[in-house]
Order: sequence, then structure tokens, then C-alpha cells
Amino acid sequence: MTEILVEFLKEYSYPILFIWSIMEGETGLIMAGILSHTGDMNLWLSILVAGIGGFVGDTIYFFIGRLNKKYVAKKLKNHRRKFALAYLLLKRYGWIIIFIQRYMYGMRTIIPIAIGMTKYSTTKFLIINFISAIIWAAITILLAWYFGEELIKFLETLKGYWYLAIPLALLFLGMVFYYFKKTTQK
Repeated sequence: MTEILVEFLKEYSYPILFIWSIMEGETGLIMAGILSHTGDMNLWLSILVAGIGGFVGDTIYFFIGRLNKKYVAKKLKNHRRKFALAYLLLKRYGWIIIFIQRYMYGMRTIIPIAIGMTKYSTTKFLIINFISAIIWAAITILLAWYFGEELIKFLETLKGYWYLAIPLALLFLGMVFYYFKKTTQK
């Protein structure tokens, strides 16, 4: 089964990396770095694909905020504090917040949406977002590529403890369920 999954990842690695970078990012970038380390992916092409995927994802969020202000405000009313914080961060730090938002846990999708809801320049956002996405992809993939051998050894060690995956997965799913239940109750 593992071999089938690995072959699937090798065969469709770039489209998977692109889609993963739109939605989430870091885990896919680390896998791309490891696959680049083993020679199954091209390092520079991986950085480009992941950077463009990250750019596209944040651009989608920006335009969701720009084109649907009332709907977003209504649907995400439970996240008003995060939107207020994003707005304050933009006012205080300007373009820097766009540059570092992809490293801010819990704010990664909120910040582009919040910026889209303001009168911030679309062109300026797109330029800063593109540069930031490429740098984000380069840093993450290059680190995973550089430490590829150590990461592979770590993953091999984890395989010996496969039975821990079930309780960890259940714990993770429980935390996700708790988070969504708590946020929808407000």
C-alpha cells in the first residue's frame, strides 16, 4: 500500500503540490523538499509550483473579501476579533503584514480576506503576495531538501510505531471537532 501511495505522489507530485499549496501548504512543501532530496522532484520547479499555489490561494481569499464584503462579514461574524486584529495589523505594519501573514497560525486565511475587505490596493497586494509566496516556498522546501536525509530517517522511525497513528488521528479529529463546535456556538 505504501508503495502505491509513493508512486501516486511521484506521478502527480506537481499538481498535488499546487493544490496543496493553495489550501494549506507546509506539509506539502516539506514532502516536496524530501522528494526533491531523493531526486523524484525538481527542486526549483517545486519551489515555483508551490509559490504560485500559495499566491493563488491567498489571492482567492483576498478576492473573496473584496467581492463579497457583506456576505463574508455575515458568515464569519464569529471571527470578528480576528478580522479586527488583521485590520489593526494592516494599519500598523502595512505591507509587512501581507508579507508575513502566511507564517501567522490562525490568521493565514483571515488576513487576506480582511485586507480584501479594505480599500488596500489590489496591485500592491498581488505584488507583495507573490514575492512572499515564492520566498515562503523557497525557505520551506529548501530546508526540507537540505535536511532530507534526517527527515527520511525520522519518517522511517515513525513507521516502526504505526500503531500510534490511530490514537493520534482520533485525538486530532477530536480537537478539530471541538474547535468547530466551539466556534459555531458563539
